[in-house]
Amino acid sequence: MIPVGIEAMNAFAGSVYLDVKKLAEHRGLDTTRFENLLMKEKTVALPYEDPVTFGVNAAKPIVDALGQEEKDRIEIIITSTESAFDFGKSMSTYFHHHLGLNRNCRLFELKSACYSSVAGFQMAVNFILSQTSPGAKALVIATDISRFMVVEGGEALTEDWAFAEPSGGAGAVAMLVSETPYMFQVDVGANGYYGYEVMDACRPGPDSEAGDADLSLLSYLDCCENSFLEYQKRITDIDYAKSFGYLAFHTPFGGMIKGAHRKMMRKMAKAKPEEIEADFERRVTPGLSYCQRVGNTMGASTMFSLASTIDNGDFDEPQRIGCFSYGSGCCSEFFSGVVRKEGQERLRALKIKDQLDKRQKLSMEEYDDLLSGSNAVKFGTRNVTLDTNFIPHARSAQGKETLFLKEIKEYHREYEWIS
Repeated sequence: MIPVGIEAMNAFAGSVYLDVKKLAEHRGLDTTRFENLLMKEKTVALPYEDPVTFGVNAAKPIVDALGQEEKDRIEIIITSTESAFDFGKSMSTYFHHHLGLNRNCRLFELKSACYSSVAGFQMAVNFILSQTSPGAKALVIATDISRFMVVEGGEALTEDWAFAEPSGGAGAVAMLVSETPYMFQVDVGANGYYGYEVMDACRPGPDSEAGDADLSLLSYLDCCENSFLEYQKRITDIDYAKSFGYLAFHTPFGGMIKGAHRKMMRKMAKAKPEEIEADFERRVTPGLSYCQRVGNTMGASTMFSLASTIDNGDFDEPQRIGCFSYGSGCCSEFFSGVVRKEGQERLRALKIKDQLDKRQKLSMEEYDDLLSGSNAVKFGTRNVTLDTNFIPHARSAQGKETLFLKEIKEYHREYEWIS
């Protein structure tokens, strides 16, 4: 069987961020409880940033590094998102255009809450394994932004979302999937998937969210256990505590991952509290580093955790990474792959940490102005020219060419590159 996995990978987390502890204090939240959530910063999407700008800015360094012949072998672009702004037209068409790719290419979009990036990734993996087009590559772009308007008037989905605001982030991860998996080689056939219908979280309107945080946590924990058990059935001699050098999780917030890992270590390894804490620091913390700085990126979250693990782990010797993805509603998957030193070196060359460091810090006044609605681009906007004077310093934060939304003309989004 041919090798398959991630040839190249990059993440982009916008132009500005917010200190979430200051936000919690600003909102009068219980900061004692807040400490247990293990959150630090969150990316905030500005009016002239959208899922397309995040995705293109993540993918461009990967595509630009390819020769023309290699670029032309990208035969499929999969967008994984729950933040689409059109019920029909796929965002993949915008990615295809702004990345300058060959027209002999499949372009489509997937939705499955926070599971979408892994759904897209696994579809790409199986496209490569099929060998229907030997040597082809697939580009998977997971991109999401948070929306904070809460649905009013119901009884079943009335959870207080006060702690969702500090955790909700924005960002994108782009992955080039091929038969030269320099960065992450998939363990083919090592997949445990598990899903069922549950109303733990949803987006009943394009600019609204609703959910039950307690139910969502219980569903996450249930799926984490059962997707791993299914993985274990398919692969012999697997031990949760010993078979993986690192673990990467879909990360709504760090405290949720700590709770999930604690449960898994207790049930699967009969581990004591001290052992669990040490194992969490060693195998899980490297994958939390970037997630703690961008917030919950929904569909992109699992892959943000994987990128963080590869960037911050020790790969002097090859390491197997176990990955868990969960999407509300729900569907989940546990899968794995191997990372070597070369993969880490290739990822570090893209300097994801530097991109995070270059974001500008928002003041609470700027943030509240953003949420007031006067600067928001709502779903279904037909015509608008974006105000480039709104937090103008953010537009040059990266110090390099960056794509931003310029205007919307008869629903068509037009973008511009800013240096």
